[in-house]
Amino acid sequence: MKFKLLKKLVFSTIFMFGSIAFAQTVSGVVTEASGPLGGVNILEKGTSNGVLTDFDGNYSISTSTENPVLVFSYIGYLTQEMEVAGQTSMNMTLAEDASVLDEVIVIGYGTTTLRDATGAVALVRAEDFNGGIISSPEQLIQGKTAGVQISSSSGEPGAGIAIRIRGTASVRSNNNPLFVVDGIPLSDGGTPGGSDLGLGSAAAKNPLSFLNPSDIESISILKDASATAIYGSRGANGVVIITTKSGRSGAGGVFEFNTNISTSTTAKRFDLLDGPTFLSAVEQYGGNAEAQDFGNNTDWQDVIFRRSTSTENNLSYSNNYGDGNIRASFSYGKQFGVVQNSDQERITARVNAAHRLFDDKLKL
Repeated sequence: MKFKLLKKLVFSTIFMFGSIAFAQTVSGVVTEASGPLGGVNILEKGTSNGVLTDFDGNYSISTSTENPVLVFSYIGYLTQEMEVAGQTSMNMTLAEDASVLDEVIVIGYGTTTLRDATGAVALVRAEDFNGGIISSPEQLIQGKTAGVQISSSSGEPGAGIAIRIRGTASVRSNNNPLFVVDGIPLSDGGTPGGSDLGLGSAAAKNPLSFLNPSDIESISILKDASATAIYGSRGANGVVIITTKSGRSGAGGVFEFNTNISTSTTAKRFDLLDGPTFLSAVEQYGGNAEAQDFGNNTDWQDVIFRRSTSTENNLSYSNNYGDGNIRASFSYGKQFGVVQNSDQERITARVNAAHRLFDDKLKL
């Protein structure tokens, strides 16, 4: 027995000293070509142990693995790795990621690169869009860009949306940004108002509901006040620029068809008493159960809510024939809400064609 206790004590001591030997603190400074770089993410590879550099680029991290490797990453710069190898001081210089800085973005009066853009612009391309069942264009970029909050006024299909770019700019006026589709600004910010037929008014609908999400190539968001230099006061709350797809660059016609079916149900329901249990509780706590008994036993959640099934179908044809290109698409979608008698049917047809004449001097 004494030998076993001594054996456990020796193993525990070895394990403790081994853990101490693995753990070490590494510090240093992260810089780029023009000086210190703050906010750089430093992660110990293979673990969740990480820190950020301060305003002056300084960092300090305690490693926990036997042969630690530090990973340095920052938006717009190449990710780099460095082995600690017993060092306690490690400085790192990050190089710019030219592929990111040279990315072409759409602004109001044309295109430019991210490197040359003077304002705050965020770009989300088709390959970066959110996946899954998308019923409205704004769902493609929800949660994809910093400083942009997207919310829906209700769970009804096609319900109005609120997009806030860097917060609320006005107390009483409209705070939605200006929507621009292929260079054409949508009137009044693109937000349809409710209709009044003398029997009440309808709530505002989604200003982007007329667009088929499958037709969108990219979405650029102009965040700062420089948008007003292009669009005037209409761009005071920011601008959302939507670019739709055109004919493919390769020659030859291409047909595409995709379809999906989705189901929806309520995320959570209230756990309510049924009729007999409710009457029993009334009696238990001194009430008059007979006065409360109307002979009904209805869970109104079953009456109001439902499990819905929705469908989306898209057919498109694209072709590039040298002097021009064409893309035609047709879409049919029917989305049912989880509340009875709530649905949205969308039928869209679109043709995007371009042709060059007179040695590319005229473009139609």
